[in-house]
Amino acid sequence: MGRKKDTNWTLVPGTARDIDAVRDRCRQLVRRRAMVSASVAAVPIPGLDIVSDMRLFANLIEEINRHFGLSEEQIERMHPRFRMIAYQAAVGIGSMLVGKVVTREVVVHMLRKVGVKTAAKQAGKLVPLAGQLASAGIGFFAFRQLGYQHVEACVRVAQELVSAGIADPAHPEGQAYARATPEKAD
Repeated sequence: MGRKKDTNWTLVPGTARDIDAVRDRCRQLVRRRAMVSASVAAVPIPGLDIVSDMRLFANLIEEINRHFGLSEEQIERMHPRFRMIAYQAAVGIGSMLVGKVVTREVVVHMLRKVGVKTAAKQAGKLVPLAGQLASAGIGFFAFRQLGYQHVEACVRVAQELVSAGIADPAHPEGQAYARATPEKAD
């Protein structure tokens, strides 16, 4: 049997206003997930929050990529010219998460970027109550910072694609992209 065709996916935002709207939604999503991360960090079991953060962060990155139309599947559906622009823009800004499948190794690498904060968070769990609160605060700010950085990376890639004419019906490649993409069901 053939696989069911996925028709529910998001286009790259086509205007600066659309990009700003997606940015705002994604930043709100980051804050919510950071609150969940902080809640788990407050539990006085060393290591539990690291496992939770890895899963939360991987899911968050994939969801942000989808909102911007920059998941691996969405980029593969683009015209080759725009696909190249998307990957070049992602590499140019140093993002290893735009348009990629988020693996455990990638998440571990990202969490190492905030390694000192993670170590302080774990050490804080050894001090009752005050340590748990400090651990939750450190976890929230570290998670939020990483999430915001990824949102801004996606914004820059989306801006590059808009500048290249991905949403412009006058460009033949943009027309092909528009025809190949289904309408999003509301």
